Amino acid sequence: MAFVSDKEANEENELILSLPKEMGLFAAPYLNLFQDFWCPSLYVQGVINFQKHFDAKDNDVFVASFPKSGTTWLKALAFVIVNHHRFSSFDHHPLLSSNPHQLVSGLEFFLSHDLPDQILSLSNMSEPRVLATHVPLPSLPESITKSNCKIIYICRNPFDTFVSTWEFFTKVSSRALTFEEAFEKYCNGITVFGPWWSHMLGYWKESIDRPNKVLFLKYEDLKEDTVFHVKRIAEFLDSPITREGVSNTVIENIIKLCRFETMKDLEVNKSGYINNIIEKKHFFRKGEIGDWINYFSPSMIEKLSKIIEEKLGDSGLSFKVHSEIPLQHATS
Repeated sequence: MAFVSDKEANEENELILSLPKEMGLFAAPYLNLFQDFWCPSLYVQGVINFQKHFDAKDNDVFVASFPKSGTTWLKALAFVIVNHHRFSSFDHHPLLSSNPHQLVSGLEFFLSHDLPDQILSLSNMSEPRVLATHVPLPSLPESITKSNCKIIYICRNPFDTFVSTWEFFTKVSSRALTFEEAFEKYCNGITVFGPWWSHMLGYWKESIDRPNKVLFLKYEDLKEDTVFHVKRIAEFLDSPITREGVSNTVIENIIKLCRFETMKDLEVNKSGYINNIIEKKHFFRKGEIGDWINYFSPSMIEKLSKIIEEKLGDSGLSFKVHSEIPLQHATS
């Protein structure tokens, strides 16, 4: 049975062609403004397929993130925690032989082609399924928002997010913008799955309204107190790890397995491609907090600080650039 009729396909193509577009920072030539966010043109169809054809299950676990905010790390942690009953041996774990992006698929990418086969593949996955998305919360399929599945969201301070994004795209694209050009687009929200502020705020507000549905994490917090936040993730997912009163040794072993340095040094992450597009090695750069200070001019710091204050304002969502200094005081 066909998932999409010829009429529906034509209507979707016409919709995509009608969308506003801007030059992007990636190898794909454009970003399309779709449902109030900037989606890579290659994946608008994948988002549509995701919305129309994905059927969430109550025990699904979603890793949601703004790009370049710790996605790879959170995918690894979530996969290990959810599948601890299946892969309790850390010496022969799938994470040692597969990249986290191969173990936890981003659905807007996964469903952008071969739709019937991919839907069948999803339906045959072992449960609970661990899946991922960069799609903003308002554009998630209703089957996700209305089911009992859980979402773990991660974001990063906007300064480091921009630097990581720019460094990533300059490596994977032959047509990347200069740092200054990319910064202007970023400040205007024109970046993959942006605006970054609305992306963060959507999941932030949902985590406050529905704390049993969405767990909101900041990369900096996860980095600074990994044990505490990995326990939070396990408790949020009602993992047997916490129910069985497992010792801290298990948590520490999970953290060690998923450490940036551990994954970066694995042979499986040094060569090969994800989706036949991006080399695996490009997903592991520095993983540091505060590296942005080596890139930004004083005027850039002032401009982005003002945008953060304006956009996040009284939401209660704030970030630290280093130590205990709030982001909005970065210029002081």
